[in-house]
Amino acid sequence: MNLRFKILSGFLILAVMLSAAGAASIYELNRIGHSVKGLLEENYRSIVAAKEMIEALERQDSGVLMLMSGNWEAGRATLEEGDRAFAQAFGTAKSNITITGEAEVVDAIETAYAEFQTLWRRPIVDTHRQGNITWYFDRAHPAFLKTKTAANQLMTLNDTTLYETASALQDRARRAIMPGIIAIASALAFALIFNFFINLYVIAPIRRLTDSVKAFMYHGEPLAVRAEGRDELFKLTEAIRELTIHPHKNGTAS
Repeated sequence: MNLRFKILSGFLILAVMLSAAGAASIYELNRIGHSVKGLLEENYRSIVAAKEMIEALERQDSGVLMLMSGNWEAGRATLEEGDRAFAQAFGTAKSNITITGEAEVVDAIETAYAEFQTLWRRPIVDTHRQGNITWYFDRAHPAFLKTKTAANQLMTLNDTTLYETASALQDRARRAIMPGIIAIASALAFALIFNFFINLYVIAPIRRLTDSVKAFMYHGEPLAVRAEGRDELFKLTEAIRELTIHPHKNGTAS
């Protein structure tokens, strides 16, 4: 194995280690990005739907109060508008069930809203319910609050999941950079080992050869250096040894 290949192989190993670490980190970060994006979109959609349901419920509660005051036209219009908005938001939430416990909360919203809707769909104007504050606080308002509470539970559930997702993202990001950290540490260790062997098998022999050549030139001492292997250093050492043994022959040949 020649000297150039030995040195090149060391740098190639370093390059492979760093490339593998970089590829692993990029892959993990991309995977985190795609999964987190999906989770955030799903949770955000449910949170928005819950807020819209609450707003629609509050409009319907206002519509009930309008009917109780005898304002039939405005009350019915407000109730129907709120009902449409609630149905649209509820449809979004029901089609976006993605986390544990969300289906049960959506079912609770549906059940509670059906009870509330039954109350305000019955005639109120020109009945005993008109102006009947006792009926409102005993029947209508509790049904409204029950539905609103269920919608708030849906929003809280998704808020909690968002927080847990953020915490999980932090842990996964930490894991994503670990291959890079390990690779850098390994590369540094390998570089130190590689430097040690370069000094041992390249730099040190060259220094010994240089000292031996100087000793031959100035003191006439025989060349006392032997190179291991069959690489360029070995050939250089043997060539210098041949030159010191047969100086005139080499001079004539040149």
